[in-house]
Amino acid sequence: MQTLDNIIGGKAVRSASARTAPVFNPATGEQAAVLPLSTAAELDAAVQVAKAAWPAWAEMPPLRRAKFMFAFKALLDANQKKIAEAISAEHGKTHADALGELQRGIEVVDFCCGIPHLLKGEFSRHVGPGIDTHSDRQPLGVVAGITPFNFPAMVPMWMYPVAIACGNTFILKPSERDPSTSMIVAELFREAGFPDGVLNVVHGDKEVVDAILTHPDIKAVSFVGSTPIAEYVYRTGTAHGKRVQALGGAKNHMIIMPDADIEKAADALMGAGYGSAGERCMAISVAVPIGEETANKLVESLAPRVRALKIGPATDPEAEMGPLVTKQHMEKVLGYIDAGVKEGADLVVDGRGFKLQGYEGGYYVGGTLFDRVTPDMSIYKEEIFGPVLSVVRSPNYAHAVKLINDHEYGNGTAIFTRDGDAARSFADQIEVGMVGINVPIPVPVAYHSFGGWKRSLFGDHAIYGPEGVHFYTRLKTVTARWPDGIKSGAVFTFPSTH
Repeated sequence: MQTLDNIIGGKAVRSASARTAPVFNPATGEQAAVLPLSTAAELDAAVQVAKAAWPAWAEMPPLRRAKFMFAFKALLDANQKKIAEAISAEHGKTHADALGELQRGIEVVDFCCGIPHLLKGEFSRHVGPGIDTHSDRQPLGVVAGITPFNFPAMVPMWMYPVAIACGNTFILKPSERDPSTSMIVAELFREAGFPDGVLNVVHGDKEVVDAILTHPDIKAVSFVGSTPIAEYVYRTGTAHGKRVQALGGAKNHMIIMPDADIEKAADALMGAGYGSAGERCMAISVAVPIGEETANKLVESLAPRVRALKIGPATDPEAEMGPLVTKQHMEKVLGYIDAGVKEGADLVVDGRGFKLQGYEGGYYVGGTLFDRVTPDMSIYKEEIFGPVLSVVRSPNYAHAVKLINDHEYGNGTAIFTRDGDAARSFADQIEVGMVGINVPIPVPVAYHSFGGWKRSLFGDHAIYGPEGVHFYTRLKTVTARWPDGIKSGAVFTFPSTH
């Protein structure tokens, strides 16, 4: 059975840790690999390598750094099938979905090829007598990323390409559940010609996470995961003097106005609610139809679609949804469905008990649809992260907006309507970081930035795009005057332009 190594200084390094974690194929339930859980000392070894590599990398002209990014992007483009197969094998998502994830990650790498333009700063001549001022953005040093299981290619690419293009060196701690994708991509990174030590991959669990958050030589940490862990990462990292951007959980609502095209809204909800088995922080997990008539039409349209979902392994080209990532997560999702029934929601389509012939050991849950869910229920309040869609009936638009604004999460949201006034009002009033108007999953493109509000994001900067550049750099401003412009004699008043 394969044992996965760390990547430190451009080389595969076997962890000496006695602790290991199994890596499973969620479609079959069979173990596929063994992952040693690295120690704090092994994390420190990676940091020292990255620290040694940083000065030369930071001093390299940004355009030269960008050339490595162009080479890396070309290798990613050429190896999409191989990477997508690795994603599907350990995560379970369909091959088409894995390719889509990878493409969105590659778009961030593409953006990073143009980062020199965003590093150039500003210049003002003659701000005072013979005085000029200029500013630029400089890298931080060694930075780190802790990434989740649900996007093993895309989310790491939200982090390390931006950080590295800005002149930092990077430590990546991928999820223990699907680590192989990071190994394949790290090999392509090395093949692109990047100097050894610029990108390092260290596998592990909480021991490595805590070592990252407390290490004195790591200047910044990026994290994507659940809200409780995001808050822990933010508080621990900032307490140790680090910049931290920690993206947490979500409970994304979609309002369906009475004037919306119900069939198109239902199609959108199917993809947004059940794509990747609901294991997306931008999944729509709450549908909010306005008025009883709209709600009845929506549920009538959704129910047969949910029952007809094609569920199977990634090797089935007709599969629309695959298994959940682990047996433990499958049991958690099934527990939420049980809780919804107990709390009095109307279970329209029950995904419990789904079995696939030939894949009885896989971690499958069928598409599940609840109606008449209320805000006091756990299936409404908490992030399920599974193929469970809740319909919360709302009497009017104002009530629906308040429902969303009152929720502790503020990651993504959407409205389906033909009314421009309603759409504009929604975009202005809603207290959510990413808004879709007739777009169910409004994930920003690479040259914008991704980030929620409220307890969906801890820290001052969103991820990737211009916000990512600002996170991984710090501003330096230089004010200069040369001897011919300096008058004789000491000046004791505060400097001014006069």
